[in-house]
Amino acid sequence: MHMEENTLSVLKIAPGQHPQQVEIDNDLKALQQAVGGSIGANYPFEDPVAIVYNDDGKLMGLPLNRALRGENGEMYDAVAGTFLVVGLGEEDFASLSPEMAQKYEQLFHQPEAFLKLGNRLLVLPVPDEPPTEKPRTKPTSEHDR
Repeated sequence: MHMEENTLSVLKIAPGQHPQQVEIDNDLKALQQAVGGSIGANYPFEDPVAIVYNDDGKLMGLPLNRALRGENGEMYDAVAGTFLVVGLGEEDFASLSPEMAQKYEQLFHQPEAFLKLGNRLLVLPVPDEPPTEKPRTKPTSEHDR
């Protein structure tokens, strides 16, 4: 017989961070803990996945995290606070398949920053740390010597 999964393998996406694959318990409390409050679920994609987010995130003034875009790439909403991308089972949330995990990791990979311009919201990708910072140990180039 098929048992409900006790733990879910999902993507956890925090503001300003790359998505992380995490295991969480398949119960309401664990989901609420992950998003820091009461949960809402949204099904913006054709794939069998849901976005689980903090339902009061915007009211609580949580930082905006990622834009949700329609078919044409226009942003129609933004998720505030940490959210999860979870799979959809027969009647419950389920683990993401490896393909879905990879697909949505790529979709939400780039952290985004939001700027309010009057009543418009601008979304800017947050660049990864500039690589100029790290390789100080290497000599700049051979012919400088």
